[in-house]
Amino acid sequence: MTPLEEHKMLAKNNHDEDSRQSFVNDFRVHLSSNVFPGNFPAYYKRVLPQFLKDEKREPKNSNEIRKVMNKDSFYSFWSAMQRNSQEMIWSSVIDTVERQLDDLITKSRITKPNGSLTLNPNLDIPKYITAADIHIQPGAYTQQQVDNDVSAGAVYDRGTYIYSMGGLGTGNNAMGQITHGFFKNEFPEKEISKVLDMGCTIGGSVAYWAQKNPNVEFHAIDLGASVLRYGHARAEALGAKVHFSQQNAEKTNFDSGSFDIVMSHILLHETSTSALQNIFNESFRLLKPGGIMMHLDLPQAHGVPPFESFLFEWEIYNNNEHFYGQLRKIDLVELCLKAGFDKDKIKPSSAGNFWMEEQTPYSSDDFVFPITLCIK
Repeated sequence: MTPLEEHKMLAKNNHDEDSRQSFVNDFRVHLSSNVFPGNFPAYYKRVLPQFLKDEKREPKNSNEIRKVMNKDSFYSFWSAMQRNSQEMIWSSVIDTVERQLDDLITKSRITKPNGSLTLNPNLDIPKYITAADIHIQPGAYTQQQVDNDVSAGAVYDRGTYIYSMGGLGTGNNAMGQITHGFFKNEFPEKEISKVLDMGCTIGGSVAYWAQKNPNVEFHAIDLGASVLRYGHARAEALGAKVHFSQQNAEKTNFDSGSFDIVMSHILLHETSTSALQNIFNESFRLLKPGGIMMHLDLPQAHGVPPFESFLFEWEIYNNNEHFYGQLRKIDLVELCLKAGFDKDKIKPSSAGNFWMEEQTPYSSDDFVFPITLCIK
């Protein structure tokens, strides 16, 4: 496994921790490359023929397929191993972070920052965030174990790299590479002075943007104080000037018409249906005339065959991605219209990893992320 980019906030592995995390990564690669493909013959050679025999028709949707696939021994085996590997990610990383937590907290105290950090201890955290541990990360992104905690961010930094099997790049910033390359290609003449990244977590994407555009003012918001403390210190360590603040993307304290770009990176599938509309409404409010809303997220279900949809939806039922199901089916264009964007300024797009500077497992030509793109 290619190591993560070193910075002073990254929890350092000892020999045994490094070996353990490398094993988990290799185990996930093995499951993805050598075990997961077995679900196709399991369905097409065994489960589907039996369904056709019993029902005298094709499955109508992914829910019907899930019902019968859950009874298949091979699929059940792969699913159990995949879930187990997800739990192994966090258990392999948490020990590393907890062993160094006091030191990481000390390092996170920046005396003369280039950017800033503003926390709000009275912020009401929505239940759709606190009700479950997203990605099964213990405590998810909002838990605080001690004063000035940074553990959620430190665990996320190492854990998501293993989760993606290196696909997020050695800087955990692949999504930022993609949106930045997409923006530069689509709007080569667009001058920007102020950008907001919603749901930034540890700020991997926005830090990349800030490194590439040092004269632009960058703001980044999230609900979790721990990930923001870590993200702020991480950005400072990387020389990226970003202003982090603890806010809900549904309603921020920024002035109306103050941003050239409002963007997010895989935020939408972590929010409720009502929150989605509120986030689009707030994006519209915050944009200057001619400003760009750009939300990158996971694929929707429109036009996807039922079996492929079923496979995509494994994360919903097994990895605490409870709101991805509604994102897969919702009409994002309709949300944009309700937010106030003109129909001819709504441009659903997709951005592939061909915009990435770094070659990762996500660099295949057929791997693309949908982008909800609107111009005010």
